Amino acid sequence: MTQVELEAKPRTVIGKGVRRLRREGILPAVIYGSEIEPTPIELNAHDATNTLLGVSGSTLIDLKVDGDTHKVLLREIQVDTIRRDLQHVDFLRVSMDASIRTVVPVELIGSAPAAKEKGGVLVTGLDEIEIEALPQDLPERFEVDVSILKEIDDSIVVGDLTLPAGVEVLDDPDELIARVIYQAEEVVEEEEELEGFVSLEAEPELVDRGKRREDEDEEEDEEVEE
Repeated sequence: MTQVELEAKPRTVIGKGVRRLRREGILPAVIYGSEIEPTPIELNAHDATNTLLGVSGSTLIDLKVDGDTHKVLLREIQVDTIRRDLQHVDFLRVSMDASIRTVVPVELIGSAPAAKEKGGVLVTGLDEIEIEALPQDLPERFEVDVSILKEIDDSIVVGDLTLPAGVEVLDDPDELIARVIYQAEEVVEEEEELEGFVSLEAEPELVDRGKRREDEDEEEDEEVEE
């Protein structure tokens, strides 16, 4: 597992004052969890962004705060809907001797011969798997090689995964990860899914404006709670 480290320090500015911190290049955050009270902290926004955008929710992070190192997982990232920069981060402090539940992303690798050579279409299922393990046993991702899909209707399900030692999968073993189907089958499925739906082509701007307003309202509420 990749070693990930971040430097932080206690944060005294809360509430609406965090806007000023963001303008100064500081990312507000909070750490909570095992043997620690919820604690406001702050990080260098540039450094934190470069680090956190490359990790998953199962990546163990060494978070250094005032000389103490906490083993944490990334629990939530709030991103500005317009500028797409980080606004707030939640870290979960974990105990290394206690199992936890989290989700691990699925990454498809390779090329499916049934799709490339026989005219099939690769369809995907789960893009993340729920697991339980000790923090040090958490995989960063599950790499699934689709090159074993050599015939139409070949599939890979959760039960086909090779699990690292100490990792228990909580999803149904029959849940689909990837499958190659006939193109005609894909068209029929898409048409069935569209039945009963009406066109919203004239609505996107209205929906988008409403969504931005909701996001802005939620941000204001969150800052007041901080």
